[in-house]
Amino acid sequence: MDELLRQATTILLGMWKRRWLGIIVAWVVGLASVAAVLAIPDKYEASARIFVDTQSILRPLMSGLVTQPNIDQQVMMLSRTLITRPNVEKLIRMADLDLGIQSKGERDALAENLMSSLKIANTSRDNIYTINYRDTQPEHAKRVVQSLVSIFVESNLGDARKDSESARKFIDEQITTYEKKLEEAEARLKEFKLRNLATQSAEGKDHFAQMSETGALLEQSKLALREAEQSHEALKRHILGDEPALLPAPVQENISGVSIPEIDSRLDIMQRNLDAMLQRFTEKHPDVVSARRLIKDLEEQKREEIKARRKVAQASPATSMSTNPVHQQLAISVSEAEANIAALQTRVAEYQARYDRMKEAVKLMPQIEAEFAQLNRDYEINKNNYEQLVKRRESANMGSEINNTVGVDFRLIDPPRVSPKPVAPNRTLFLPLTLLLALGAGIAVTFAASQVRPVFFDSRSLRETCGLPLLGTVSMLTNDATKRSQRRDLIRFAAACISLVGAYGAGLLALFLFSVRTA
Repeated sequence: MDELLRQATTILLGMWKRRWLGIIVAWVVGLASVAAVLAIPDKYEASARIFVDTQSILRPLMSGLVTQPNIDQQVMMLSRTLITRPNVEKLIRMADLDLGIQSKGERDALAENLMSSLKIANTSRDNIYTINYRDTQPEHAKRVVQSLVSIFVESNLGDARKDSESARKFIDEQITTYEKKLEEAEARLKEFKLRNLATQSAEGKDHFAQMSETGALLEQSKLALREAEQSHEALKRHILGDEPALLPAPVQENISGVSIPEIDSRLDIMQRNLDAMLQRFTEKHPDVVSARRLIKDLEEQKREEIKARRKVAQASPATSMSTNPVHQQLAISVSEAEANIAALQTRVAEYQARYDRMKEAVKLMPQIEAEFAQLNRDYEINKNNYEQLVKRRESANMGSEINNTVGVDFRLIDPPRVSPKPVAPNRTLFLPLTLLLALGAGIAVTFAASQVRPVFFDSRSLRETCGLPLLGTVSMLTNDATKRSQRRDLIRFAAACISLVGAYGAGLLALFLFSVRTA
C-alpha cells in the first residue's frame, strides 16, 4: 500500500511539474471543441402521423368462407420496406432534391443519407405510423416527409395485391394440370371398366360376392326346377290314372271346384250386393235377409245342375272326358307345367354357365382388383386435389373481391409540419461535454509529458531507476524571492483554470438566455 501511494505521489508531482503545458492544451482543445460545436448546422425536424384503418364489418362476417390475408401484418411489412432505394429515388424526384446534383456519386450519397435519416415508427396496437426526418433546411425536411407520406398512401398494399394475383395464377395453373391428370385417370378407369365389364356389378359388389349370389340363384333355380317336375308328374298321373278321380264322389256336396258360368256370374253379383248392404245394414234387415235367401237358392240350383251333369257323365264316360271342365283344367295345367319346366331348365343352364365362368375367373380376380384399386386410388387423389384447388381458387377470388371492396383506409392524422426551433444539435449538452473533453485532454497531456521526461523527487526513485548506489542527497533551501515567485505562479495557474471554467459557464449562460429569448 505504501508503495502504491509513493508511486501515485511521484506521478502527481511529475504532472504538476508540467501543469502549464496541460492548461494550455486544455484551452486549445476547449476553444477548438466549442468552435466545432458552434459550427454544427442547426437541424429542423419534419414529422407526420398516419392512421391505417384495417377494420371492416365485412371481414368477420366472411371469416371461414374466404381466404383473408393478415392486413395488419402486410401494413407493418409495408412500413418496414417503405424506405427502399427505388422509393428513395422516387422521393428525391418528388421533393426536388436533385436540382443541385451534378453527378451520380452525389445522387448516391444523397440517397444513402435519406435512407439513414428517414424514420418510421408505429404503435402496433393502434396502427398509427409516425414519419420523421431532419434537415438543415426546414422546407426540404417538410417536402421529404410530404413525399414519403404520398408514397406510403399511394402504395396501398399494391405489392400484396400482386402477391394475391400471383397466387391465383399459380392456383389456376395447378388446376389446369390436375384437370388433365384427372381426365387421364378417368380415361384409364373407363378403359379398365370396359375391359373387365363382366366382373362388375351395378350394386358395387366384388367378384366373390357376385359368385356367391350366382351360386345361391343357381341352387334356387334347381330347387324350383325339381318342384316343377314333381308337379308335372303329379298332373300327368291324374290325367292317366282312374277316371273317377277326375270327378268328385257323388256323396260330396262341395261345388266350389266346379264352374257353371251362368250361375256363378249371378252368385258373384249377389255376393257383392250382400257385402255392400252389410256395410250399411244389420243381419236382420229385410234386404239382407232377402239377398241371403236368393244366394242360397242359386247355390241349391247350382248343386242340382252339378248332380245332373254327373249322372250324364256316368252314363257316357267317353263323352264326359272331352267335355269335363276338370279334365280341361288339368290339361291346361300340364301344358303350363311343361312350359315352366322348360323356362326353369334354361334358367338353370344360364346360372350354371355364369357360375362356371366366375369360378374360372377367380384366379385372375386378385390381379384385376389390385389394378382397379390402384387406378381408383390415383383417381381419388387427383380428384381430391382438384376439388381442393377449385375451392381455394373460389375462396381467393372472393377474398380479392372483399379486399377490392373494403380496402385499407389511410388517414392523415397530423399533416407534415416542421418544428419552429432546431432540434439538433443540443448545444447545452455538448458544451459541458467539451469542457470535460478539454480538462481530460490537459490531464492526459501532463501525464504523457511526465512519463516522457520523468523527474526524480526522492533518492529512492533515483536509486531504483539507475540501479547504482547513491552516496547521499543535497537538500534545496528556498529563499523568500523563490517562494514569492512560486506563489505568483500558483495564482496564475489557478486564474487560468478558473477563467477556463468561467468562460464555459458564461457561454452556457449566454446560450440559455438566447434560447429563452428565441422561444
